[in-house]
Amino acid sequence: MDLPEILNRLQISGETEAPSPSLLPGPPVATVLSQIQELLQAGKSSKTKEDILQDVMRLFETADSLWLFSSCCHSEGSDLGKVYVGFTGTLVQYAALPRCETDSGELCESWYSSVPGKACTVAGVLLRLVRRLGASNVVLPCGSTAAPVRSLVRKLLPPVFVFSAAHMQGLPWTDAQSELAARELLAASVQTAGCETLTELLCGKTSSDDEGILGPVLELLKPEMKKETWKLNQATKHVFSWTLIQVSRPWLCSYLDWVFPPSLLISDDYRTENKVLGVHCLHHIVLNVPAAALRQFNRAQVLYHALFNHLYTPEAHLIQAVLPCLLDLLSVLEKPPQKAGDPRKATRYDEVLRLVLTHMEMEHKIPLRRVYARNIPPFIDRLGIVIVRHLKRLERVIVGYLEVYDGPEEVARLYTLQALENTIQHAWPRMASRLDVLVKSLLRLIYDVCTDCSPTPQAVREDLLQRAAHCLILLHRCCDHELQAVLAGVHSTCPDARVLECIEKIQQDVRRQEANVEWSN
Repeated sequence: MDLPEILNRLQISGETEAPSPSLLPGPPVATVLSQIQELLQAGKSSKTKEDILQDVMRLFETADSLWLFSSCCHSEGSDLGKVYVGFTGTLVQYAALPRCETDSGELCESWYSSVPGKACTVAGVLLRLVRRLGASNVVLPCGSTAAPVRSLVRKLLPPVFVFSAAHMQGLPWTDAQSELAARELLAASVQTAGCETLTELLCGKTSSDDEGILGPVLELLKPEMKKETWKLNQATKHVFSWTLIQVSRPWLCSYLDWVFPPSLLISDDYRTENKVLGVHCLHHIVLNVPAAALRQFNRAQVLYHALFNHLYTPEAHLIQAVLPCLLDLLSVLEKPPQKAGDPRKATRYDEVLRLVLTHMEMEHKIPLRRVYARNIPPFIDRLGIVIVRHLKRLERVIVGYLEVYDGPEEVARLYTLQALENTIQHAWPRMASRLDVLVKSLLRLIYDVCTDCSPTPQAVREDLLQRAAHCLILLHRCCDHELQAVLAGVHSTCPDARVLECIEKIQQDVRRQEANVEWSN
C-alpha cells in the first residue's frame, strides 16, 4: 500500500505547498500527523481508532524516510521534533490509565480491561516509528546531514521510554502480550539510540556524558510526582521507581534533587504497599549516592527520622524493607561502632537496635518474628563488641525465639541461632555469666527438634541441630571448658536416645577440638 492510498484511508487532506519531483506527492508529514491526532482525539469518527492506528503503522512502514524525517525540503519551516513529540503524546494518552480521583490512588482491575489491547496497538505504532528512525539514523536519504534525525531521536525516546516502563512490569493493567510489546519497543529504543544497554541509554557511556535520556525522562515525570498529582495515575509511581532502580553510581548523584523528594513522598503514604515502594527507592539512593551528598542539606537525618518512624508499623513487608535500609543509612550517619572512640557513646545504632529488640520481645505474629530474626544478625555484626550494651534484652529475645516453633521452614529459629552465634563471637568475654541460660535454651531446642512430630523437613532439622551444636561448641571455647560439666548431667536426666546421640556428637567434637589444641601446643 503506497502513501496516497494510506492517506486516503486515513481521510487526510491537503496539498504540498512547494511540490518537488524528488519528493512523494501529498501534504507535509506535519500536516498528516496533526490530522491523525485530531482523529484520535475526536469523540466520534467514521473509523475506529484501532483502524486508524493500523493505518498509521502502515504509514510508518512504507513512507519514505525523507518525507517522514527531513525538515530541509518537504517540511521546511516545521519543527518536526515538536510535531513528533506531540504525536507520541497523543498515542500514549490513548493507552493511558484512567484518571484516579480516589484517595487510595488505585482503581478496580475492571477499569483496566481495555488498556492492554490499546497498549499493544500503540506499542506497535511506536515500534515502527522507532525502527524507521534507527534505519535513517546514519544516512539520510536527502543530501543533508543526519544530525536532525539524531536530534529527533533524542526528543522522541523519553516519552517512548516512559510508555514502555508503564506497560512492561506485570501490573494490573498489563497482560503477557502488552508486556512483550513494551519490552520489544524498549529494546528497539536502545538499539536506535546506538546504545548497548538500558543503563547506557539512560545515563550515557561515561559519567560526564550528557547524551543519556534520564534527565528528560525525570522532567516528564516531575509534574506527575508532586504531592497533589502522584496518585492520579497509578502507573506513575511504578515508572518512577523502575527508572530509578536502573541508575546506579556514579550517575545517580547528579539527579539526587530529582529523585529524593518523590521517593520520600511515596514512602510517607498511609498505604503499606506505597511505603514499601518508597523505602525501596530510598534504599537504592542510599546505596548509590556518596555519603557526603546524602549528608548535605541534612538529607540523611531527614531520611533517618522517616525510616525510624516506620519501625512502629507492625507490617512484615514494610519492616523487611526498612531494616536493611536503616542499616546502610547508619553507616552514612555514624562512624563504625568499633572505632567510635573511648568511651564509646550511644549512637543511632543503639537507638535502632533498642527499639527493634523491644518489639521483638513482645511480638507474637510469626511473619514479623521471622522478619526481625532475619535482620538481627547483620546489626550484631555491625555493632561488634558494642553489642554488650544490649546483651540482657538480646538474651531474652534469643531464648524466647528458640522456644517457639514457627513453621516447617523454621526461619525464625535458624536466624536466631545465627544471631546467637554472632553474639558469642563478638561478646565472648561476657558469655560466662550467661552460660547456664544459653546452654539450657540450646539443649531444650535440641530436645524439641529430636522429639517433635511436626512436618519439618529432615534437612531443616539437621540444619537446626548443626547450628545449635556449633553454638554450644563456641560457648565451650569462650567459657574455659565449663560446658563439659553441664553436658555430663544430660545422660542421667534425658531418656531420649536421639537427644543423647546428638549430645554425644557434640562432646566428641569438643574433645577433638581439645586434642587438636594440645597437639598444636
